[in-house]
Amino acid sequence: MANVTAVLEFRLLGFSSNPHCRILLFTLFVVIYILTIMGNIIIISVVTLEPQLHSPMYKFLKNLSFLEICYTTTIVPKMLANLVAERKIISFSGCMAQLYYFVFLGATECYLLAVMAYDRYLAVCDPLQYITSMTAEFYTRLAVGSWVTGVFTGFLPCLMISRLHFCSYNLIDHFFCDIPPLLKLSCSDTTVTEVVIFVLSLLVLSSCFLLTLVSYLFIILSILKIPSASGRRKTFSTCSSHLMVVAVYYGTMISMYVRPTSSLPSQLNKGVSVLYTVITPLLNPVIYSLRNKAFKDALGKIVTRHHRLHAL
Repeated sequence: MANVTAVLEFRLLGFSSNPHCRILLFTLFVVIYILTIMGNIIIISVVTLEPQLHSPMYKFLKNLSFLEICYTTTIVPKMLANLVAERKIISFSGCMAQLYYFVFLGATECYLLAVMAYDRYLAVCDPLQYITSMTAEFYTRLAVGSWVTGVFTGFLPCLMISRLHFCSYNLIDHFFCDIPPLLKLSCSDTTVTEVVIFVLSLLVLSSCFLLTLVSYLFIILSILKIPSASGRRKTFSTCSSHLMVVAVYYGTMISMYVRPTSSLPSQLNKGVSVLYTVITPLLNPVIYSLRNKAFKDALGKIVTRHHRLHAL
């Protein structure tokens, strides 16, 4: 290792060197980021202000919205800065910090989506026991457990990658410090690191995805037993929208991390990464709230009260 030079900073290549393309992408991602932040803040505010939305389902949704704000903020502001900067630099410590928060928040989202699916399973499949089963104490344990488990999930990948050697070549062919390009960039033997991260990704993503899928399978079977056609349609509409979020998020994450690190071209990697770092945080508030009648009614009440106060 005598010829290894310690890397103190990385250069992120980003999307394109074409100035016009970079301006277009900057404008697009700024709009998406603002809509994402505003949409998730609206969800948090409405659920907090309206007593009728203080059930576990909406409290989980508030957790998810707060997570989406943190998750997209971990990636997007730096990506936007690099789109307009000449030198797209991130320090080694900044890169490791971004990697840690990305893994921690991504894992926490998996856990939250799984417990939200379990909450809906209890509500639809065992409605008579739901109130006694999903108590405030049980909800708190599930929510806190998701966050704490996510915190610890992020440690191992970040620790192992931070201990790798990076030679004088410091160009990361990505728009943020992601696991595959960092492993590709290292001049160390990354075999053990790759195996450990693959197993961890497989355990987290596959277990959460299967739990979510099984919960919704039982929900769909229960929906089919509802005698009223309108009742079936209403319940299935809500569940299908939830499944849409789950499919997009898990599909893209599994394609990125439960596979060999070099099996996809870098441009395709970036495109897939945009789906779960930029698009999914925008879709969640739309799908989980705007297609929910109780939430729309609560939002309407808040807007009406606001207009009345201004009219006085």
